Amino acid sequence: MADAATVTIRTRKFMTNRLLQRKQMVVDVLHPGLANLSKVEVREKLSKMFKTESDLVFPFGFRTQFGGGRSTGFVLVYDSMDAVKKFEPKYRLARQGLVEIKRLARKQRKERKNRNKKLTGTQKAKGKKVRKSRGD
Repeated sequence: MADAATVTIRTRKFMTNRLLQRKQMVVDVLHPGLANLSKVEVREKLSKMFKTESDLVFPFGFRTQFGGGRSTGFVLVYDSMDAVKKFEPKYRLARQGLVEIKRLARKQRKERKNRNKKLTGTQKAKGKKVRKSRGD
């Protein structure tokens, strides 16, 4: 079995995106003898390559080639934590533990959805209850 020392990381299609304050690239990970490399390990290796903190590196979309030994994915390396919080989607921030997503219980979400079915227009945003007049 090979260890993490035999892992090679190559970047392709490198682009500096100044509007979004990041570097973006396709990454090929060669890992012979290993099933796959975790995103945390990829983050650490890339942060050393680009001389930055591992919190600013966002790997995602990795697919392992048939037969193993090679994976390809996408990586974003941000310039600052402000840029990360401004441009990165909340679900990716949550994956890395930078943001906590609060969700209500499933039952509460369903009850709210069904209550909102009875409301119309701007009342849905306010959550007001509509008084129905009697048909007398």
